[in-house]
Amino acid sequence: MKKFILPLILFLIVVLEGVALKLLPATIAIGETYLIPHWVFIVLLFYAMFYDREHTYYSIIYAAVFGLLIDVVYTNVLGVYMFSYALVIYLLHEFAKVLHGNIFVMILLGAFGIAIVDVMINTIYLVIGVSDVTWSTYLLYRLLPTVLLNLLFLIPFYPLMTAQLKKWQRDHRTKHISF
Repeated sequence: MKKFILPLILFLIVVLEGVALKLLPATIAIGETYLIPHWVFIVLLFYAMFYDREHTYYSIIYAAVFGLLIDVVYTNVLGVYMFSYALVIYLLHEFAKVLHGNIFVMILLGAFGIAIVDVMINTIYLVIGVSDVTWSTYLLYRLLPTVLLNLLFLIPFYPLMTAQLKKWQRDHRTKHISF
């Protein structure tokens, strides 16, 4: 049963990402500012930091699958989110091997990861001609607000996600160790 909980959580977050900006007050969501929720990425980062072990790569598989789902549902170009999420989660998974998982590391990795993912997505869209925004406009009106929005999602969910994922990891370990 636990095998299906994380994919179900990720699926619900994919749905919530679609309606998230409609729930924000109109004064925040108007103008040239673009707030892009990368909440699936944040949950995958939690998973990479607190559930995956050094030799397991479940978070990367989930990143590819749910990145593709985001591509299919919300974008016109397949593979952009799939590639970006999977690559950055892989890199952060490798960082997680040498870093201690605490709130400060999560905030730093979260900000770094969100920035890299969003820059990768924007770069791919620029190369294929989907976007034509200048880098200065992009940095000021999309990247900075996006990183801040997603950090506001990461910080309150840190205690909830880490406690549950650490519990699942302990249960998973004891299940595989006992004969």
